[in-house]
Amino acid sequence: MCIPGRPTRRILMAGAAVTLMGCSATAGNAGRAGAQPEAGAPSPAPAAPAAASQPAQPSATALTPTAAGGPATELMRASSGRPEVALTFHTNGDIALVDGLLAAVAQARVPITCMFVCNWLERYPDYARRVRDGGHEIGNHTYTHLADLDRQSVSVVRTEVERSQEIMDRVTGGPGDYFRPSAMHHSTPAVLAEAGRAGYAHCLSYDVDPLDYTDPGADAVVTRTLATVQPGSVISLHFGHAGTIPALPRIVAGLQQKGLRPVTVRELFA
Repeated sequence: MCIPGRPTRRILMAGAAVTLMGCSATAGNAGRAGAQPEAGAPSPAPAAPAAASQPAQPSATALTPTAAGGPATELMRASSGRPEVALTFHTNGDIALVDGLLAAVAQARVPITCMFVCNWLERYPDYARRVRDGGHEIGNHTYTHLADLDRQSVSVVRTEVERSQEIMDRVTGGPGDYFRPSAMHHSTPAVLAEAGRAGYAHCLSYDVDPLDYTDPGADAVVTRTLATVQPGSVISLHFGHAGTIPALPRIVAGLQQKGLRPVTVRELFA
């Protein structure tokens, strides 16, 4: 649950996602300048879909072990052919908005995968328990959510991975199931190397990004998500943004109309 500067995430059109199946998954987002905008801030004009960035290595289409200490592999979209998708959330932000979205998730009765920004989790550790108790999956989304992690030195990347992992271990009893770098679509080679060095087998990317963190309104979030989703998709959404709350039940209903079932990332890539 993540909760301006140069533009970041792009909506990956379905055709682009298919093309990328031979590529990889978490490094092409241009970094956001500073923190994401607060919920309620004026909405920028809707961003047009952009050409997909190229991953650092071929994407994994299933959960696979990696050599101890070797680079992590990236997960972007599953290829099982099953009518399943994963709803993943950058997890941080205003507590009232976090509570509102968790309530919407509970009412929709769908599993989600929460990628915690760990300096936020450090302040609100009870939310890890709430997420786990709700039957959801958790992962690591860096410590400070740097907007330019893709341009930082290896030592900075290592610090982001290790410090966030330390918080995850202390708060949740484990490192989290996946690592997702901040403000990038595809993981850089440095991110893959440092995540693997820390013991993460996979970095989690996505192939559907409605840019809800730009606060375009619920209608835009719903339309963008349903226009590009397909079986095996990983959808990127955010806690801490007001429009995502009313968008969620409409997204779930739209997925059901398409015959798609939300599952955890682990189940999606099994």
